[in-house]
Amino acid sequence: MRAHVLPVSLAVLWLFPIVSAAANEPSANALKALDQQAGALSRVHNIVVAYEGEIIHELHQSGPDVASPANIKSLSKTVLAAITGAAIEAGVIESVDQPMVELFGEHLPSGTDPRVNEITVAHLLAQQAGLESTSGSNYSAWVASPNWVNDAITRPFIDEPGGQMLYSTGTSHLLSAALTHASGETTHALAQHLLGDPLNINIRPWLRDPQGIYFGGNDMQLSPRALIEIGELYRTDGIVIDESGNEQRVLPEGWVAASWLPRGSSPWTGDGYGFGWFITQLAGEDVYYGRGYGGQALYVIPEREMTVVITSDPNPPSPGGQFQQQLNRLVVGLLSD
Repeated sequence: MRAHVLPVSLAVLWLFPIVSAAANEPSANALKALDQQAGALSRVHNIVVAYEGEIIHELHQSGPDVASPANIKSLSKTVLAAITGAAIEAGVIESVDQPMVELFGEHLPSGTDPRVNEITVAHLLAQQAGLESTSGSNYSAWVASPNWVNDAITRPFIDEPGGQMLYSTGTSHLLSAALTHASGETTHALAQHLLGDPLNINIRPWLRDPQGIYFGGNDMQLSPRALIEIGELYRTDGIVIDESGNEQRVLPEGWVAASWLPRGSSPWTGDGYGFGWFITQLAGEDVYYGRGYGGQALYVIPEREMTVVITSDPNPPSPGGQFQQQLNRLVVGLLSD
């Protein structure tokens, strides 16, 4: 495996303790209050809370249960970032600084803007490709196009690569295509053997584009318990410890710190955005989270040794932008105990 894949400056820039002496397990009263507050949010299907690597609380209200795969919508972008990190650790790609065009090779569409050559893996992870977004009002036309990759990569540049965060599922789909072309495997195959197998979770096949590329950044199918394992992988700095006490590094050294370093900010909330993770503070604690349409969320709170997963009804209509704030308040209740 590749021992050095991130710049040394990033590897040492954010040094944070994995274990905090001040971390307190949520009390029975806090968990009871969590269930009561969630009961008022009929859209919420499940909540799973882990503390110090163990699941301490599960709530199932409706929909698929905590052990059943559910559509996690754009929370898939956070999982895709983990797959990318695992691919770097396995030597499938060199580093986040590698240009996207190197990974595409002969599969790069002809006639692209020369600035496409400047887009790196880091830009794709941080939603900084600079290309016009395929999300929002552009989404329906994009997924109706005959070639999602070509459509996304030939859109006009709104900013230079590495500039502002331009949220676009098309950017994440380019990352899925890059992983596929670089490895000769499908993104699903990479996901299962590089991430699923070490974490002992099953990652089911999900939607593909017309050319067979697995959808990058949407519609992955994972259970809440599986999402807990992905969150815990980040909380433990990319290392898995098996039942015999043997350590396996799944994500590169320094990957978590680099992933949780703000590179842009959300135009909706102002929260920072790193490699597939939003960055905020709740109840005075640093919190890192991924989110998806309809109320899919994965939170990691390192200083409190906690990981929280919430899954909700993924179907339209949207519950509105305030729904994420309601989910945040559920987590605040656990942190304020």
